[in-house]
Amino acid sequence: MDHISPRSLTQFFSLEMTARDVGALREAAPLIPQGTRLSITFLPGEEMPARVAAAAAARELGFIPVPHISARRIASKTDLETYLDALIDQAQVEDVFLIAGDPPEPLGPYEDSLGIIRSGVLSRYGISHVGIAGHPEGHGQVGPQMLRQAMLDKKSELEAQGIGYAIMTQFGFDADPVLEWLAQIRSDGIRAPVRLGVPGPASIKRLLSFAARCGVGTSTSVLKKYGISITKLLGTAGLDRFVNGLAEGLRLDIHGEVALHLYPFGGLRATAEWADSFVRTGRG
Repeated sequence: MDHISPRSLTQFFSLEMTARDVGALREAAPLIPQGTRLSITFLPGEEMPARVAAAAAARELGFIPVPHISARRIASKTDLETYLDALIDQAQVEDVFLIAGDPPEPLGPYEDSLGIIRSGVLSRYGISHVGIAGHPEGHGQVGPQMLRQAMLDKKSELEAQGIGYAIMTQFGFDADPVLEWLAQIRSDGIRAPVRLGVPGPASIKRLLSFAARCGVGTSTSVLKKYGISITKLLGTAGLDRFVNGLAEGLRLDIHGEVALHLYPFGGLRATAEWADSFVRTGRG
């Protein structure tokens, strides 16, 4: 059946940034295609104005800002509406990415991302597209059946409200569980585009630190499989092999529409340079 080439998989990538990365984004902007979707994280310790300013900077530079909303970190309905007001006013945001967030107990009225969707606030504010999370390797606090049902519930609610959606996954190192998970959600009737999380060039120490916090599988056998040395930088060799492994296994009829979402743990510029090179040459 139809294959997906590594270059086409990389061509329409999206990119993660934090509120602190505005300066780095301006530096890397010439390497990033206009219209690229920039996912702006909702980290503890960052204030709402900084997140809004990052979204506005992304829009000013010709990109599509996609701010995260962490449901359990929203203290009140008013706080959420104030945030949406500012994002729309200053960055013309029409697209957000919803996550439950890390706090064990909600700080306000929203238990999870489904709670925000069901509140109807997104529709009232003209949000036309929503990103929801995918977990190919599972979630440390949520079982696989609950994850599966939560995705189906969000699909149903968004479709009922006429809101478009896509799925963005946590980053991984191994193509096999990603491909298996993709086949499973397609068999469940989920046809939305999926952005597969890929770690950008970074030190292995930094990657393993993030992986441990996010519940991503990083066994020695997986690292060896993709040419990642424990004592060296990931660089682009392991990253190239991972992306090539995804492309080799993807089938349009089985896995549907996919693209890459890049987590720039080694910096926005290094990740943008890798993506630019891969799109142009098929190699990082």
